[in-house]
Amino acid sequence: MTCADETARDRALLERVSVLSNDRVAEGVGLIVLQSPRVARSVRPGQFVHLRVAEGRDFVLRRPFSVHAAHGDRLEILYQVLGVGTRALSLSGRGDEMDVIGPLGHGWEIPDTLSHALLVCGGLGAAPMGMLATELAARGVAVSVAQGAPTAPRLVARDLFADAARRHEIATDDGSAGHHGFVTALVEPLLAGDSPDVVYVCGPEVMQRIVAAQASAAGVPCQVSLERLMGCGIGACLSCVVSTVHGQKRACVDGPVFNANEVLWESAEIPPKH
Repeated sequence: MTCADETARDRALLERVSVLSNDRVAEGVGLIVLQSPRVARSVRPGQFVHLRVAEGRDFVLRRPFSVHAAHGDRLEILYQVLGVGTRALSLSGRGDEMDVIGPLGHGWEIPDTLSHALLVCGGLGAAPMGMLATELAARGVAVSVAQGAPTAPRLVARDLFADAARRHEIATDDGSAGHHGFVTALVEPLLAGDSPDVVYVCGPEVMQRIVAAQASAAGVPCQVSLERLMGCGIGACLSCVVSTVHGQKRACVDGPVFNANEVLWESAEIPPKH
């Protein structure tokens, strides 16, 4: 383990947290709010936490979740019910307790000179974008958002983005809101018309790959947040590798945010259901 890994591990906290609320916000999508005095005050945009959702054989390994928002001692996590872990999380109610390790990972890089950012998110890719949008707005950065989802009800965090962004463009696969089609169709006009200094992207990997290419063609730096299967979350188990021009990197400590130009997209994996 490298010195950088040890630093990441040492600054992560193990905390017992309690559930303040757990609400369904869209079909198959929940928003859980945890009382987490220590981790909530330490997490930065783009980082994640490792939750032990419940006890038992199915929960020996923790589950990684992006942090959607952090306010005081409150940690907000948007999650989609896909597997055993997220199903158990959806059944947690007010007063239930679990433990969390965090903050973990390398989050979004925000240059001191940044004046305008374009955020592109697809589906639950909105999860790690909420805290970023809020942070950028608080710094006085102009924020444009291109958000896509299968249907209008699946446009999670829509109100948050509308509040933080000066421009909020929407696309839905079925045409029930905004542009009828994929969110990638919104990106080139925004790159050309708004001239952002940086593009931040999260969502399905095929979408991220397209947006990365669009940003590269426009000469705009691009950062992507990648999802991988994680075991330990601290760089030891090597289960979350990402192929880059600099060799194999680990999403848990070297990411989950990467410079898009460094990712070897043809080696991309399909995210697991957890």
